[in-house]
Amino acid sequence: MATTAQPSDSLPPPILAVEGLTRRFGGLTAVDRCSFHIDARRITGIIGPNGAGKSTIFNMVAGALPPTAGRILLDGEDITGLPAHALFHRGIVRTFQIPHEFGRLTVLENLMAVPAGQPGERLWPVWLSPRAVARRERDVRALAEETLDFLTLWKLRDELAMNLSGGQKKLLELGRAMMAEPRLVLLDEPGAGVNPTLLVKLREMIWQLNRERGYTIVIIEHDMDFIASLCERIIVLAEGSVLTEGTMAAVRRDSRVIDAYLGGGEEDASTNAV
Repeated sequence: MATTAQPSDSLPPPILAVEGLTRRFGGLTAVDRCSFHIDARRITGIIGPNGAGKSTIFNMVAGALPPTAGRILLDGEDITGLPAHALFHRGIVRTFQIPHEFGRLTVLENLMAVPAGQPGERLWPVWLSPRAVARRERDVRALAEETLDFLTLWKLRDELAMNLSGGQKKLLELGRAMMAEPRLVLLDEPGAGVNPTLLVKLREMIWQLNRERGYTIVIIEHDMDFIASLCERIIVLAEGSVLTEGTMAAVRRDSRVIDAYLGGGEEDASTNAV
């Protein structure tokens, strides 16, 4: 696996644009007139200190929260305020820092539950079109088994998801995103709580999904080495707005970024803060 950021070849048009995005909770402004874009078929990192608005932006882009002001555009189409299920059908999928697995379903069943529009979910097709239902279930199962193999979770396919380790649940969360065959994947701290050995595997999987399957991926992460190894472009948030963006090398040298993380003053902040 490559351990350096992606090359700067010609970029396709942005898949996502955020324009003046704002979210207030009563008197608290969590996101303040934030604007940025996400290039298609690239891995982009979003970093910033705690409380910078990173997860709130993910929640708005994925439809879990409506913005107070501003616009969200997907391929130029205004999707501002659409609910999560509508955005899921448009190909936007997010994961969570704390995995949201179905604990009492097996690992395989967790994956098979994801694809939308399965005819077996409705009563009439089960009675009237049993062959179509069975065919679709076979297709979904085959995709789930392929995903398990990719994630190296095949041996755990019949294990209840609640019994997985924290790192294995992160892999399952990634697999559930894959089962949606997404256009845009929002990964919220995928490395949090993952042991170093598994983190290397997770990084390789994310890289493969981008390079070999063309996934557009946006990552929120506090592990700067993890971000630097995957992302050519980094967006830095502070106090709900974009502070700066660029390569990790440029971001590390930016005194504003150092101030945002540490409040300034530390002589060696440029190497330890980000």
